[in-house]
Amino acid sequence: MTPARITLVTLGVADVARSVAFYEALGWRKSPQSVATTAFMSGEGIVLSLWDRAEMMADGSEGELAAGSGSVALAVNFDSPEAVDGFYARAVEAGARAVKPPQKVFWGGYSGNFRDPDGHLWEVAHNPFWQLDEAGRVDLT
Repeated sequence: MTPARITLVTLGVADVARSVAFYEALGWRKSPQSVATTAFMSGEGIVLSLWDRAEMMADGSEGELAAGSGSVALAVNFDSPEAVDGFYARAVEAGARAVKPPQKVFWGGYSGNFRDPDGHLWEVAHNPFWQLDEAGRVDLT
């Protein structure tokens, strides 16, 4: 049986170099396997692929990618509200568009949202009901 996991997330971007600079400012590391139209950014247990949007759309069959695939938000969890505030500020300083400043939320946590330079929605959150391991990964056990 294949384990439940995600190893790669691909974002269609208008300017690969601009997106690389943005994500490097947030701690991602560009892989030497990157090419001009696709950058592979190493994270903690996952790869973020930044692919030229026009090429990504052309690769989709019968316009499926162009039609869209629903709503998605990417998220990073932190061990404190202060860590959320720090990362949010770093993202905005690197070029993110502020959507919802970090704040206490109805479910008992603390979170905020921003959009990357290509409009991809990110949430940064502290969930007091979840534990994070030493590497910052969510432990739901």
